[in-house]
Amino acid sequence: MKTTDTSPPAGAQEPAPAAEAPPLAKTADPRPAKETKGGVLSVFSHGVLVIWAILVVMPLLWAVMTSFKDDKSIFTEPWSLPDTLHFENWSRAWTQAHMSDYFLNTILVVAGSLVGTLLLGSMAAYVLARFEFPGNRFIYYLFIGGMSFPVILALVPLFYVLNNLGLLNTIHGLILVYIAYSLPFTVFFLTSFFRTLPTSVAEAAIIDGASHTRTFFQVMLPMARPGLISVGIFNFLGQWNQYLLPTVLNTDPEKKVLSQGLVQLAVSQGYKGDWSGLFAGLVMAMLPVLGAYIIFQRQVVAGLTAGALK
Repeated sequence: MKTTDTSPPAGAQEPAPAAEAPPLAKTADPRPAKETKGGVLSVFSHGVLVIWAILVVMPLLWAVMTSFKDDKSIFTEPWSLPDTLHFENWSRAWTQAHMSDYFLNTILVVAGSLVGTLLLGSMAAYVLARFEFPGNRFIYYLFIGGMSFPVILALVPLFYVLNNLGLLNTIHGLILVYIAYSLPFTVFFLTSFFRTLPTSVAEAAIIDGASHTRTFFQVMLPMARPGLISVGIFNFLGQWNQYLLPTVLNTDPEKKVLSQGLVQLAVSQGYKGDWSGLFAGLVMAMLPVLGAYIIFQRQVVAGLTAGALK
């Protein structure tokens, strides 16, 4: 029987045996480590935020709770809930301690100064952000320098200036001082915000025949609404809680603001302080600030992040 010869022909080289691939080294997957690290960082950051929230919220809740107690319970049981809600603390602070008058004066001063600050600050910021002219940067840096100027150094000159102008111990005089005090930060904040807005819309309005004034008030100002709300909230907080300026420039008892009224309420009765009424007045002063921030919190965040998102 013939067998088939399968050997390769003469002169043909046998194929070399395939080299065995070395075993692949097992590498650790970096994803679990990253996820673990991110999880630890997230837990740590959330823990810090929770602690910070407790440190901020607890004094507010304690002040609200204390405003409904009587003076004896405030000292004997400071951490307990009030057995009876003493609403007379609020009525006594509102009427007898003249918090209603202080509240009205504060609203008039802050409302007037806030409108003036936003109007003048937005106009100055728009010009500095959109127009190039000699001295542009110099004026801009002057506003920035005004932010670093200690207001305590200007108290004596302000006193004599307002006295010579007949504006001392007046509501409108205090409004002008608040506007001057808040303008540097407002211009600094809004200048950066106006630079992030698209120029094509303003150019289209000017091509259509709109003047620069109309373009600013009808086109650019509505687009800057998030920034206006953000800087408005910051100015509102600073002006509402202002104490140093009205103490020096507003000594008329009938024109005092809330910060002066709270100090007056704390020291008016000497050794027998009206602590329950004082806490009631304190909560009254806090409520508008908290309400304004709760209502406009989304606009504040949008205004702060707009420059980063553009």
